[in-house]
Amino acid sequence: MCIKLTFTFLLTFFLIIAAAIPLRAQSASKSLAEQLGYPPDAKLLIIHADDLGVTHSVNAASIKALESGAVNSASIMVPCPWFPEIADYAKSHPDLDFGLHLTLTSERVYYRWGPVAPADKVPSLVDKNGYFHHDWSPETRIDPREAEIELRAQIDRAYAMGVRPTHLDSHQYRLDSTNRELFEVALRLAHQYRLPFFVTRDWFADFPYLEKSLGPNDVVIDHTFTIEPDTFVAANSAPEKWAAFYNNAIRNLQPGVSELVIHLAYDNEEMRAATRERDTWGAAWRQRDFDYFTSPAFRRLLLDQHIQLITWRQIATAMAANR
Repeated sequence: MCIKLTFTFLLTFFLIIAAAIPLRAQSASKSLAEQLGYPPDAKLLIIHADDLGVTHSVNAASIKALESGAVNSASIMVPCPWFPEIADYAKSHPDLDFGLHLTLTSERVYYRWGPVAPADKVPSLVDKNGYFHHDWSPETRIDPREAEIELRAQIDRAYAMGVRPTHLDSHQYRLDSTNRELFEVALRLAHQYRLPFFVTRDWFADFPYLEKSLGPNDVVIDHTFTIEPDTFVAANSAPEKWAAFYNNAIRNLQPGVSELVIHLAYDNEEMRAATRERDTWGAAWRQRDFDYFTSPAFRRLLLDQHIQLITWRQIATAMAANR
């Protein structure tokens, strides 16, 4: 009798525990596409414009592309000179999908920007002239505590100027691809501000600490892709290669959630001056992206391939519901 009662008690106990688990277990087993309300074989795409705030040319071209309806997401660089212009636009267009492009480098030679936080609070982030470093060499020692001070200042300034970001990501992927400490800074800020931070499974093999640092409620995009400098060089002599790269990428899009990262601007005097030391991600590059992603042909390709556009706003909403 004692054994029977014990068995009955244990069975009842485990049934109670099992009843409490299903919602979380089901959520964890669902793909991101399913959590967003789509079937698992759906092809979902975020078309994401980087670097808003860098120049007026970038802002103007990106706004035009966002208003065309094909480009549906973007992120803003708070430390850059033209941030106030795009912040004002974002404030007056609260339904658009604007994230913050967290920035710790200033990669151009003649066109520079520095920290939002006082430079004496973040000395490891700046060069002798007070700008962010052009690049991070093996000798560059970025203090994660100072990085957190600066990134928090960028987020707070955006909120103070009326931007209501839908997500966070990283300029030049510095917060994802440098070391675990900086990635954990980014995650900590994302958690505190209740925003998703852009990370993709495509990076897990090269940077194993990414997956190890993520918690059960962190968002992970399935795939990401962007055009590379070798295609830019090839397109200088064969312009059709630019569209061919994107056409092939769209036709070969895998099921799940993907982000296509693009860079928009007009090839005008301002943009040529800002990027004149090298062509990569420069004025001509960004004009080519603008022409492709605002073209009727691109819209038709999305329809032909049955690709559904989604936004970070949708992801953030689903993330909040799963908390």
